[in-house]
Amino acid sequence: MKLFDEYRQMTEQALIPMLSSLGDIPSPLWEAMSYSLQGGGKRIRPVLLLASCDMAGGNLSAALPFACALEMIHTYSLIHDDLPAMDNDDLRRGQPTNHKVFGENIAILAGDGLLNAAAELMAGSAVKMGDLRGCRAMEIIMRHAGVTGMIAGQTEDVTSEGQPPYEDTVRYIHERKTADLLEAAVEAGLALAGAQEKEMAAGREYALHLGMAFQMTDDLLDVTGNEDKLGKSVGKDQEQNKMTWVALRGIDGTREDAHREILMAKEALASLSWDTGFFADFAESLQERKQ
Repeated sequence: MKLFDEYRQMTEQALIPMLSSLGDIPSPLWEAMSYSLQGGGKRIRPVLLLASCDMAGGNLSAALPFACALEMIHTYSLIHDDLPAMDNDDLRRGQPTNHKVFGENIAILAGDGLLNAAAELMAGSAVKMGDLRGCRAMEIIMRHAGVTGMIAGQTEDVTSEGQPPYEDTVRYIHERKTADLLEAAVEAGLALAGAQEKEMAAGREYALHLGMAFQMTDDLLDVTGNEDKLGKSVGKDQEQNKMTWVALRGIDGTREDAHREILMAKEALASLSWDTGFFADFAESLQERKQ
């Protein structure tokens, strides 16, 4: 197993070459896509995919296109989330949001382009692998990112603004909008390594609780965080009457619930026979998250 920053660096070095390998993308579409793709970020999802594959004895070179594709999907979702019709944000990762630089029309197309580029990259890689592992990983990622996963959570998020927070609704939004892409990362990484279904189920459970803790912490940071450290606007959730865990449980209750989700994430690792220290440590690190 490598360190977090080593997996992160692998992703950083591959993202733009992977995108350019698809062919001649016209400007300004290329500029808008690469602007957000290179805009920094923690690269948590590709790191988790690579680490999961590595933990299970898989081939990191074969997994790297899927890791990059997952980051493309995450980036497209951020571009669209920031649009005026969605969260209407001016700042992302400390830089002006895509539509502020390129206009709403190109920002929409940049998001569409990244989603389609991700699918093309995974499909091509799956063909080259010559077995069903790549196809399985692509199905996992697209399902978790799709209309029963991330997009379902986004839909519930925008349609429930201004309503009183109910736990079932807030949990549904967090599980779909945030946890689903983390589940995609771990599950797809294990699939690429040829893991068994029971091992993938344990990975999904870990990522589900990890995602819940991550989003609970994100909700906290929107209230208590520093805009300069976060690289994005704070106070937007309350301003837009979003359904958040803080609105439901308050600051102290959210901290308690996030801690419980972290413990549950670590417990989910117990059934795996591999060295899961990387994943336990990452879950634990969420309690100290500042950005």
